[in-house]
Amino acid sequence: MPLPSHHLELLSPARDVAIAREAILHGADAVYIGGPSFGARHNAENSVAEIAELVRFARLFHVRIFVTLNTILHDDELEAARLLIHQLYDAGVDALIVQDMGIMELDIPPIEIHASTQCDIRTLDKARFLDQAGFSQLVLARELNLQQIRAIHEQVDSTLEFFIHGALCVAFSGQCNISHAQTGRSANRGDCSQACRLPYTLKDERGAVVAYEKHLLSMKDNNQTANLEALIDAGIRSFKIEGRYKDMGYVKNITAWYRQQLDAILEQRPELARASSGRTEHFFVPDPDKTFHRGSTDYFVTDRKIDIGAFDSPTFTGLAVGELLEVRRNDLLVVTDVPLSNGDGLNVLVKREVVGFRANVAQQLAQYEEEGRSRWQYRVEPNELPAQLRRARLPQQLNRNLDHDWQQALQRTSAERRVGLRWEVELGPEQLRFGATSEEGVSVSAEIEGPFDQARQADRALEQMQDVLGQLGNTHYHATDIRISGGPVPFLPGSRLKALRRELVEQLDAARVAAFPHGFRKPVAVPPPVYPQSHLSFLANVYNHKARAFYQRYGVELIDAAYEAHEEAGEVPVMITKHCLRFSFNLCPKQAKGVTGVRTKVAPMQLVHGDEVLTLKFDCKPCEMHVIGKMRSNIFHSPPPGSGSNIVGSITPEELLKTIPRRAR
Repeated sequence: MPLPSHHLELLSPARDVAIAREAILHGADAVYIGGPSFGARHNAENSVAEIAELVRFARLFHVRIFVTLNTILHDDELEAARLLIHQLYDAGVDALIVQDMGIMELDIPPIEIHASTQCDIRTLDKARFLDQAGFSQLVLARELNLQQIRAIHEQVDSTLEFFIHGALCVAFSGQCNISHAQTGRSANRGDCSQACRLPYTLKDERGAVVAYEKHLLSMKDNNQTANLEALIDAGIRSFKIEGRYKDMGYVKNITAWYRQQLDAILEQRPELARASSGRTEHFFVPDPDKTFHRGSTDYFVTDRKIDIGAFDSPTFTGLAVGELLEVRRNDLLVVTDVPLSNGDGLNVLVKREVVGFRANVAQQLAQYEEEGRSRWQYRVEPNELPAQLRRARLPQQLNRNLDHDWQQALQRTSAERRVGLRWEVELGPEQLRFGATSEEGVSVSAEIEGPFDQARQADRALEQMQDVLGQLGNTHYHATDIRISGGPVPFLPGSRLKALRRELVEQLDAARVAAFPHGFRKPVAVPPPVYPQSHLSFLANVYNHKARAFYQRYGVELIDAAYEAHEEAGEVPVMITKHCLRFSFNLCPKQAKGVTGVRTKVAPMQLVHGDEVLTLKFDCKPCEMHVIGKMRSNIFHSPPPGSGSNIVGSITPEELLKTIPRRAR
């Protein structure tokens, strides 16, 4: 069922079912997870049987399960996708997250459909079309600001979903083909080689170096903590955490963090409600700075900012905790602002390279006050002392990217989630009635027929009855109220009360699962919408005849094949991004407006990695940067991915580096 307009949904990622369960226990209102195929994340696949088991667990908390089927499909894959959708529907999945419009033309069950971020929803026209074409939920582009989000919200009925945390793709989602051009690995098919995380040299139109060997296409990580209430007011109702490749610790921590942030807002906003059931208690202090990130940015939500890039390193350096003072033969001398522990992961930056090590021993030498702050001095014995540390210019900032004690807390049971339950007991001489009502208002009851012996100590018998009914430790419930009325007070053995409690809890589980509202396919508007463009370029990612038929049905006349079809032989935009390197290096004409002596001509620039040269062109009206490149010949002449004869292999980012020859220096 589409999300009610007053509900707020925290949507967490899961690489596998075990992580999904923890996401639910730590406070997720919905979870998105990949199925056995077509899920846009290689190595994050789960069987239908595993997903069916997850659905059964999620129902206990009225949590929704979304399955990602968000790759573009070759014609040879359509039938397999159709069969998989039927299996997922039978497994109880609440919605599919899709990119390929061909799915809308398949003979599939009436399952709810969400438009994925790869649908590139950054205009009102696009959002309005998808809203009217049968999509219940729209994942808006991460590049939108609050005003643009609000404008879409005012014009569409679909639930609006927005990424609030995690890694940022530098390109508009669905508008990046650089991975396929260079390696044959298609980002639109979940196999991105992450060329954006490589180091590049930036040159201007005269060939002068603007930046040397920097990670110029690598973004900081998204963090919208400060903007949650503004996003709510703009119309966002589903708050999405990125991370289907992330580990369990990340999902636990970030889910718990945003659960607490949203709960604090809900306490102040009684007109809003949580989208699922249950109260979550966390047994650790969530901290988004303690799990993997490349620094934090709120991207374009409030305004364009100059510091959105993670140019120095695409890795996780963690938090600054002090200084490295001395590198000795087998150990280090450091001073910190926080206590260290054996097992902590530490690092320093040495000539642009992050040099990390594990503290086998962190021996405290002293603790003292300095300018009103506590300071600690440690002798740190690394597991292996990196030789690069001897080249560090001391003192050097010391970072911690693994807090051992905090991580240990995450590896244990770190949260508990329970649904509120209200007991009502009516006492009578010939019959006892026990009722249990969940926080959603679902009720079950049972009667015990008399006659009964009267309890000799009525107060003690009532106390025992309340104690037994309140003992819900092995269930997913907690008692919010126990009301006992009528009389006289009977004598009932504790074993009989416990059996009755167990029976009613099982009945309540079944009744709440049955009462959970099932999703449905949103009907197409009448009259049907017209697509806002009559010609679609390869950037529309149309890769099969069903997708072509979809767009034709809505008025599109000319449709180019997706980049993966290998019909674009020349130089084309292999990446389109809101990130602008001119702006990042203060070379934007808008920045220079009115400044004497500053060039305002927007000439192309170049990104260079070894022998790979990419041209940068700037479309200043919408503030976009286009990365221009060409598909490698061996890729262009290979079978399209997904076709029966496809033989394109996979390649890791490290292998990608080896394939790009370097000029001799």
